[in-house]
This record gives sequence, C-alpha cells and structure tokens, in this order.
Amino acid sequence: QVQVVESGGGSVQAGGSLRLSCTASGLSITEYAMGWFRQAPGKEREGVACIWSGALNTNYGDSVKGRFTISRDNAKNTLYLQMNSLKPEDTAMYYCATRSYSYCSVNWFQGLGYNHWGQGTQVTVSS
Repeated sequence: QVQVVESGGGSVQAGGSLRLSCTASGLSITEYAMGWFRQAPGKEREGVACIWSGALNTNYGDSVKGRFTISRDNAKNTLYLQMNSLKPEDTAMYYCATRSYSYCSVNWFQGLGYNHWGQGTQVTVSS
C-alpha cells in the first residue's frame, strides 16, 4: 500500500521560512515526477511546484516563484519544499503528490495525472 506523508508545517511570522518534507512508502519515487499543492479555506487548490524524476527540471506557480524551492532526495524517497519570505497569503494546507509520469506536464498545476496524495500539513503565516 502506497502512503505519502507530509511534515514540517507550522506557524511562522511573515518573512520567515519553513521546510516541508514528503516521504513516500510502498513506492519508489525515483521514476516519478512529484508536486506540491496547497489549498486555503474557501479557495481552489493551487499548484505550488513540480519536479521531474531526475530533478533537473522544476516548475513553479507564479505566486511562489523566487521564494520557494522544490527538491528531492530519491535515496531517501523524500520530496522537499523550502519556503522563504513567507507571506500571510501563503497560509494553507500543503499537499504533496506523486505523478504517474516522470515529467511535469504543461498543465501540472491543475492536479491532473497525480495518483497518490498525502493528507496535508498546515502552514500558517501571521502578519
């Protein structure tokens, strides 16, 4: 059984940093692209970032470009999201997901083509 578990969320003041982790079990992530998404109360789910299986290519949502960095350690079967210069509007539940493919498609941010999702970790940024 495949499980994907996020960790590292918490409360931070604006301008601060957090690093989220996502560890998969029952599945080797080596061959698959992976993504981070977030959803705030009353808002639609938003694609945050996607990383290809080889980690050479990454994609970011416009709202986080230059502030967030997605990375992966295939040996540890773990995905990361380094979040810097956090803003109150970054407050949301953050989810990671494994794609069914090795690449992030042009519509990666729509959440299609992902087959395993975690339960999420809450990030709260206060002003």
